[in-house]
Amino acid sequence: MRSSLRLAQGAKQANCGAAFGGETYSLPGPYAWRNPAAAGPSSGRLAGRPIAVKDNISYAGAPTTCSSRILEGYTPPYTAACVQRLVDEGAHIVGKTKMDEFGMGSENTHMPEGWAPVPNPSGPAGEARSVGGSSGGSAAAVAEGSAALGTDTGGSVRLPASFCGVVGLKPSYGMISRYGVVSYADSLDCVGVLGSTIDVVEEVFGVLSGPDGRDMTCASAQTRERAAEIAAAAPSSLEGLRIGLPVQTHVEGAYQIPRALLEHLKSQGAELVPVDIPALRLSLPAYYVLATAEAASNLGRFGGSWWGSSWERTRDDDSGVERRRRIRSEGFGYEVRKRILAGTHALTADAFNNSYLKALALRHDLKQQYADVFALPHPAKGVGREGGVHVLLHPTAIGPAPRLQDDGKGEDARYQYLQDVLTTSANLAGLPAMSVPASRVDGWPVGVSVVGQWGTEDVVFRTGRGIEEWAKASGSS
Repeated sequence: MRSSLRLAQGAKQANCGAAFGGETYSLPGPYAWRNPAAAGPSSGRLAGRPIAVKDNISYAGAPTTCSSRILEGYTPPYTAACVQRLVDEGAHIVGKTKMDEFGMGSENTHMPEGWAPVPNPSGPAGEARSVGGSSGGSAAAVAEGSAALGTDTGGSVRLPASFCGVVGLKPSYGMISRYGVVSYADSLDCVGVLGSTIDVVEEVFGVLSGPDGRDMTCASAQTRERAAEIAAAAPSSLEGLRIGLPVQTHVEGAYQIPRALLEHLKSQGAELVPVDIPALRLSLPAYYVLATAEAASNLGRFGGSWWGSSWERTRDDDSGVERRRRIRSEGFGYEVRKRILAGTHALTADAFNNSYLKALALRHDLKQQYADVFALPHPAKGVGREGGVHVLLHPTAIGPAPRLQDDGKGEDARYQYLQDVLTTSANLAGLPAMSVPASRVDGWPVGVSVVGQWGTEDVVFRTGRGIEEWAKASGSS
């Protein structure tokens, strides 16, 4: 708490939240705000470790804008549970990182006018490519030397990790408290961890993971204990590990897992098994229906009565419905407005049965099909499949980081949405998924994803280390 108060004082002295689009927010590089306070003496599991925090995660006294004009000047009066855990273990919060507005985007290009773009530091010099989104600033901060927190609703930690050549973990839904995190889609949002190595990510995750009564979706201690028992039943190394390769993740013309990596895994005793998960093919449209519907509901709170930029709230030339319409139209960017409209439509009487309910049904089918391929059971759902796999392995992205145009914008909207095609299913099913650097294409990094049963992050980490060791030994990462 004392650290948060010191930060609040430092932020006030530096006037950090006073000028949206000014010096603070137009900083070059991955940060929207830099902590003016120097790291002091500390103790704990993360003593002295610099960690960056995505700009939709609250830190008392530091501006939290979600890259949106509608939150201009907002500084939260409290600290998110995940950040407080880091501070309590001695970490130094170095700043807040840039992101796509309210987490909606896959290339970190949906930001207000005047914000300096985030360059991808992980490829050949002189070529402008995306850092990925929406946690692109966090991934770029890791590439520059920090660990970082992001959020992952449909791939927003793993895509940037793949594009920037770092490790990115989306944990099981409910493993890390979301208290103090600005919501996008409540049933999909997860706080994620990005780091330079799996060891770093595992260390930070170990600090963050734990029950929290302030978040009703956070898993109980009993459920966590059961999950740990299940994970302990898996092989302790690659020897005897069964790795599933979903046939639906083989996208024609897209990046494929290097054959040399697969051969390495087999040489270490792992068994590679093709698996069929038909619902994967429809996970992307189902995701966009559910995510936008939840976003339309969540973002309804931003209308100027309480939330909304300070200068907008002081205007009194209109009121009521007209004022709310103006504030939301001017405060939200184009991508956010588009998704709010899409989600609102999905919840209308005309579209509800044919859109929203069908997406929910497909999500149910996807969860069941995942359960049918895993040898390890879900902690709440009995036994696993005899002869099933322990983890799944597939590419994180369809290719390396996409090029940016001269104006700093990304590819067309359809291509941006397609970036999530391999990542959304883990969010829909609530499963842990981690992107690990595996190779390079035209000099740019690309990652592969390890997906496990709910609560089996330990198995995901063990599998990921085998990939990480191969990539480093072969020079592929």
